[in-house]
Amino acid sequence: MKVPLKWLQEYVDITLPPTDLANRLTLAGNEVEGMQVIGGNWENIVVGQVIAINPHPNADRLSLATIDLGTDQQSVVCGAPNLRLGDKVAFAYVGAQLIDGHTGQVFRLKSAKIRGVASSGMVCSEKELGISDSHQGIMVLPTEAPVGIRLTEYLGDVILDLSITPNRPDCLSVIGIAREIAALTGQNLHLPEVNYQEAPFPIDQQISVEILAPDLCPRYCASLITGITVAESPRWMQQRLLACGLRPINNIVDITNYVMLEYSQPLHAFNYPKIRGKKIIVRRANDGEVVVTLDGAERVLSGDMLVIADEERAVAIAGVMGSANSEITPETTSVLLEAANFNQASIHYTGSTLRLPSDACMRFERGIRPELALPALRRASQLIMQLTGGEVAKGWIDVYPGRRDHEPILLSTAEVKRLLGVEFSLEQIVEALTSLGFDCKPGASEVWVTTPYWRSDIHLAVNLIEEVVRILGYDKIPTTMLSRPLPRQNHEPILKLKEEVRRNLTGYGFQELITYSLTSLERLHKLLPEPHPIEPMPLRVANPMTAEQEYLRPNLRANLLAALEANRRHEDDGIRFFDLGKVYLPRPGDLPDEREMVCGLLSRARIEKLWRGEQELLDFYDAKGVVEGLVSQLGVDASFEECRDESLLPSKQTAIVIANNRLGVVGELHPKVLEAFDLSETVYLFEIDLTDLLPFTVGHKMFQPIPRFPAIVRDIALVVNAKVAHQKIQGIITSFPLVAQASIFDVYAGGQVPPGKKSLAYRIAFQSPTHTLTDEEVNEVQQQILDKLSQELRAMLRT
Repeated sequence: MKVPLKWLQEYVDITLPPTDLANRLTLAGNEVEGMQVIGGNWENIVVGQVIAINPHPNADRLSLATIDLGTDQQSVVCGAPNLRLGDKVAFAYVGAQLIDGHTGQVFRLKSAKIRGVASSGMVCSEKELGISDSHQGIMVLPTEAPVGIRLTEYLGDVILDLSITPNRPDCLSVIGIAREIAALTGQNLHLPEVNYQEAPFPIDQQISVEILAPDLCPRYCASLITGITVAESPRWMQQRLLACGLRPINNIVDITNYVMLEYSQPLHAFNYPKIRGKKIIVRRANDGEVVVTLDGAERVLSGDMLVIADEERAVAIAGVMGSANSEITPETTSVLLEAANFNQASIHYTGSTLRLPSDACMRFERGIRPELALPALRRASQLIMQLTGGEVAKGWIDVYPGRRDHEPILLSTAEVKRLLGVEFSLEQIVEALTSLGFDCKPGASEVWVTTPYWRSDIHLAVNLIEEVVRILGYDKIPTTMLSRPLPRQNHEPILKLKEEVRRNLTGYGFQELITYSLTSLERLHKLLPEPHPIEPMPLRVANPMTAEQEYLRPNLRANLLAALEANRRHEDDGIRFFDLGKVYLPRPGDLPDEREMVCGLLSRARIEKLWRGEQELLDFYDAKGVVEGLVSQLGVDASFEECRDESLLPSKQTAIVIANNRLGVVGELHPKVLEAFDLSETVYLFEIDLTDLLPFTVGHKMFQPIPRFPAIVRDIALVVNAKVAHQKIQGIITSFPLVAQASIFDVYAGGQVPPGKKSLAYRIAFQSPTHTLTDEEVNEVQQQILDKLSQELRAMLRT
């Protein structure tokens, strides 16, 4: 919300410098994000008056203008087509800093000869002064502008750029900010007096209003102004609209925007002769009803949207935009002025669905009060009568089905002290609230407070307490030590686990990506080597923003592979990514099962290319090693077994198993999946369900001392069936108490090994926590291992 300081000064006396005022507003909850100083560079620029215009001796399109500057007169060459005798203008002396109207570059004005005539100075356009982009002619000032005054004093201004919180729609207005300043600085508020002469003909004989959807339109007010002349707005109004970021259009539209900025109540003007049947009907739109809006676009409406209609067709989308069939034109002579209140959820839905954001829509969405409609309507009617020469019909239309009384709120000094920790007197509380427009009826130690009609955010005593401390100052609350220590923080186990996973994976050289929780069916189908329907169907978002973010993701793979595809355009070396977040698994008739997952991708080089040789590429065992290292760091023993994951290559995939529970998968992505994601390299993937992993990581870790006695290492080579998994053999070996460690160091198949067999070589470390083992003890345990391997797996010792 941009608010010019000069406009504010019409309603409240401002005694603070702009910077101090901005700080006071920010501390009171209305953050001033920035300040724009208009005219800060207008040195050597003053108000002048054209007292003579003579033809240029050497150019038909140029004139010699004599400008009265109060203390002196200057003759300059001017080519503006709108130069007229007696006009007040902005005159720049030599040395003034201006903006070139053609190039937009800043320059210093110098004396010059133009077609043989000396010219020391310039009559300026709005663009040359940096006010607007208008450069068709010079800027003509109002007739009351004093000659000789510095332009900075006359037109200079400071524009406050405020960030208004969603609960304060009343502060989306100049009067709303003026109220805040008056309360903070102890000044009086001067509101514009609304009083005008009404025409003898009553409005209820010219137009009627019927509300068929009172749940969406609690109040509808209207006035009728006839005999108007549509033209440009006065210069002062245009400048204020431009300063607030709105484009001037014509006097009628500009007045509706001006009053909206003044009161925070949106208004709309209808071309009265185009209202058929002389009746306004506020109703829900028909499904498929088409309205051509003021921007010329056709909008297809649904039955959930509200329209303003006459007896034959819709003439506006309520609270969002008017229709072209009732637009104000230069020929318009009568206008029906609307000031209404609409359901904020309905306006938000309509504006977002039709993609029609607007200043009016923003105010309705935040919940302005219905009581604002009539004061704003009368103010706009007054301005239209004054600035267009029209007549206001007697009375106004006010259909108010949503009228309700607002009960006063009881506020006690004890409650203020309880919540703030500081004691304020009842007089201080009443003074603070009264300065904001609240009606207070104090008692002995409490006060009954009635909310003013423009505030929609006050419902409870706690809201009033916030208002009190805002105005009296948060700095009035003393700084005190806590009365007791903070309670011990108990970390959420899943958050601790995620942080451990994150720390370990980054230690392995991975980079974390945070992908969207939404995805598309097209991207999910890319994970399937052979096309078939996705089962179960992922959950679709009710109102997706784009087709790429239409469904809740059932896995992390799709978005992570899309990220790898995007990054591969810029990076040729090895990439290691992981994503850590929730997936959403559908459950019939219930909310989705939200599970915490981690998914990682590895591709290309194992390490960066060195001068000593070629790069080594990552393989399946690198991905499997990452998983083994990760679960080991988490204090969990994992094993691996066969699985079938259609996104992975059948011959290079394995399930991650912990305590007979499958918690994830690791493997090489299927070539067809890689092709679908436009990847021409080998990519390895691992995925672990952290929700299921969590119970195995929770608990106390037991301390194990370093063994005091040495280990005895033996190597054995076993011949087993080719289908026997290494994991089974290792499990049998390590099941013996004296085996401290067993690791595979060789795999062989071929000559000297029978067909259908393979040779696996293991290094076994035998160790006792109580004594040094003898060869006889080790031989006995080794024989027991070989016997068990022979019985269960038909393994033979290779000789």
